[in-house]
Amino acid sequence: MNRSDGLVQRRNVSRENGEGVSKDTLDLDEKKNDRDDDLEDGDSKETRLTLMEEVLLLGLKDKEGYTSFWNDCISSGLRGCILIELGIRGRIELEKAGMRRKSLLNRKLLLKNDTPTGDVLLDEALKHMKETDPPETVQSWIEYLSGETWNPLKLRYQLKNVRERLAKNLVEKGVLTTEKQNFLLFDMTTHPLTDNVAKSRLVKKVQDAVLGKWVNDPHRMDKRLLSLIFLAHASDVLENAFAPLNDDDYELAMKRVRELLDLDFEAESMKPNTNETVWAVFAAFTK
Repeated sequence: MNRSDGLVQRRNVSRENGEGVSKDTLDLDEKKNDRDDDLEDGDSKETRLTLMEEVLLLGLKDKEGYTSFWNDCISSGLRGCILIELGIRGRIELEKAGMRRKSLLNRKLLLKNDTPTGDVLLDEALKHMKETDPPETVQSWIEYLSGETWNPLKLRYQLKNVRERLAKNLVEKGVLTTEKQNFLLFDMTTHPLTDNVAKSRLVKKVQDAVLGKWVNDPHRMDKRLLSLIFLAHASDVLENAFAPLNDDDYELAMKRVRELLDLDFEAESMKPNTNETVWAVFAAFTK
């Protein structure tokens, strides 16, 4: 599949512990990563969202409070978000490429630091990785965490009810509320938007990244913001952020997203100060 498939035509969308490194060094790195998370975007503690929560929020219909029934991409996309969160927070890393320079998708994910993050979903995934020997690749972990594997021994790694658990997190943060809706044959718990400011801020952040604040260099972009664009696309919810744009801005935004999707991820991952786990996840969704 071409990396930019699905981006050409505009849809009608509603406008609504590491080797040779001391434990003290690892602890300092961990604290720095978590502190960077705390300071991100200047958001208050109550409305600071994880990558998974941001992608889900982009996918939720504001008034109805659920994602599209036709979206079969968001499940694996959210698992990709989990791997990137763990990578950015310094909990996991890719094995060394070696002399023969293994590709990103052929390298195993290794546990770097098993200190809990405080996020239940992230810590559940981290626990599974800690218990797995030999290690697995990024692609395998996306499949295992999604439950999309033919290996019955790996089904225990599936993360259950991820969307509902993330929605409840957003309810606790005051972004969503909880309601019951009747769909003829069954009742369903929904989570309509209650904090329009948080959603608007998120949408504007995504739009600005490829329009007014476009830097034309992925390594100058914030890793979380870059990841949000990639994973929102992989989850088929990126279009929701661009729907309010006028036609010219929409075309420009999509053109720049295509430029990101068409990058050589292997080459980008070898540049200084990059997080290889992030690029490996991108590669897994655009292969």
